[in-house]
Amino acid sequence: MDNDDKSIGTILSRRDALRVLGLGSAATLLAACAPEVMETLNPTLMPSTIASPAVTSTLAAVGMPVPACVVRPEMTEGPYFVDEMLNRSDIRNDPSTGALSEGAPLELTFNVSQISVNGCLALEGAQVDIWHCDAFGVYSDVENAVGTKFLRGYQTTDTNGQVKFTTIYPGWYPGRAVHIHFKIRIHGYDFTSQVFFDDAFTDQVYSQEPYASRGERNIRNDRDGIYTHGGEQLLLSATQTEIGYAAVFDIGMQI
Repeated sequence: MDNDDKSIGTILSRRDALRVLGLGSAATLLAACAPEVMETLNPTLMPSTIASPAVTSTLAAVGMPVPACVVRPEMTEGPYFVDEMLNRSDIRNDPSTGALSEGAPLELTFNVSQISVNGCLALEGAQVDIWHCDAFGVYSDVENAVGTKFLRGYQTTDTNGQVKFTTIYPGWYPGRAVHIHFKIRIHGYDFTSQVFFDDAFTDQVYSQEPYASRGERNIRNDRDGIYTHGGEQLLLSATQTEIGYAAVFDIGMQI
């Protein structure tokens, strides 16, 4: 497999980003007090959201309601999305054979909210798909793995806007940094992007089998053509657990 993605989207200006949050009369003040926040946005990316201490502290300082989110980039789904419609929380096995994908267990939680003038409200009923390669860099149901369906699935957000997946820490393949694709769909709205992992953390995971037997990966975050267009806003803060690893990803949607 090779580099599978290209950046997508349209121009998102500082004013657009503030308008997404519904900040109204606070826009000019926020732009003046925290310009570095909006300057981190790549001008070729579409909006979703990310928590930002700089924005929340600025609003708190002037006595304004504090929204839980600012902008995140949308990214292409790449060529390996297959709409299998597998409603399941544990995506590690292949449904046809029951075979379990090798790799370190990863519990991945998405907290999905909807942006409003009052902040971010839990978004119930959104379909969240994730898909990624296995520890050996292989995606199911494409190329030489057609007919398999491991490491693919979706969940629907509950009243708290939350879904949880049990998967494995993804492997790597030539041309890409370590990542997981995700897609959020609700009421005809479709948002697609990717989450990434800190390279130093991945180094620790990859010192174990089955990852170690593959040797050193050839692309890290700073050399990945997708990550360099906003990937730092999509980094997971993974932690070690008793059985593997866990990560939580918060995202707000403008619908």
